[in-house]
Amino acid sequence: MKSLLKLHTLTLLGLALAANAGLQLLLAAGEIKPWAEIDWMDVAGEGGSAVLALAWLIMLLHSRPAGRVTRLLALGLACICFSWWMDLLDEFIRLPATIAWDNWLETAPMPVGLILLTVGIYHFNQEQRAINAQMSKRERLFREHRLFDKLTPLGTAEYLRRQLDLALRQATEEQRPLSLLAVDLDDFSRVNQRYGQDEGDLVLQAVAQLLVLNLRHQDLLCRLAGDRFVVLLPDTSEQQARQLAEELETAVASLAHKTRQHGERLHLHASTAVAMAFDDDAEQLLRRLNLGLAKAKQSLSRCA
Repeated sequence: MKSLLKLHTLTLLGLALAANAGLQLLLAAGEIKPWAEIDWMDVAGEGGSAVLALAWLIMLLHSRPAGRVTRLLALGLACICFSWWMDLLDEFIRLPATIAWDNWLETAPMPVGLILLTVGIYHFNQEQRAINAQMSKRERLFREHRLFDKLTPLGTAEYLRRQLDLALRQATEEQRPLSLLAVDLDDFSRVNQRYGQDEGDLVLQAVAQLLVLNLRHQDLLCRLAGDRFVVLLPDTSEQQARQLAEELETAVASLAHKTRQHGERLHLHASTAVAMAFDDDAEQLLRRLNLGLAKAKQSLSRCA
């Protein structure tokens, strides 16, 4: 704030001193023209331009923080304003023909101001592009953040579908296998009923971490809904996916989670299903996966 106030003061004070010095020089060297000799069209044009440049300068100083870009733009506008101010004074004050320095005061600040303004606008453009890129990145992260589950936190079903669409296209282009693996906790509702929702949330968090630790770095784990997880397995055949499914079932069964209130160990079990992509789209592949999981659940209930 102090640097901005200092910039305001120095710029406007410097312009005021320069404008006053120009006026004093012309008054000392020349004489005021008679009223009839004044070209009021030129006065309106040059005076209006000077006023506009001053207004732009004030708006710039009030709307931007202090810095290199603001200094360049402010100095450029100040030079342009001073040049038009000297042009305006020339309409009221007549100088002897032998004096040539007044032309320099009128014309020289203009190209200098335009150069400074151009350089400032260039850096302003670069600055805005960087800001826009940052804002775009933040917006993208915010949108993607909404696609992640707050509890686990893993990708949601919507995030899975988006990534699955991309993976299916890539697998088709590169002629590589792609599989999906579902993991569903058996009788998880009993955990919530017996120990409460908070304990159930802790169990889901523990299972999510366990599954991540048993996956490869290229695999994507998402929480499809409730106690159901889905793993996207790029470059993975159905046989490889079934082997991984068995490993995950064993890992879940070996999980030594103890309840927070009583320290009682929970014995968890999971059903799994695998679906390999052929000519399916994302919805068809997920439908096949859910059907496979439903069959696995039925087989488990018959065995029980």
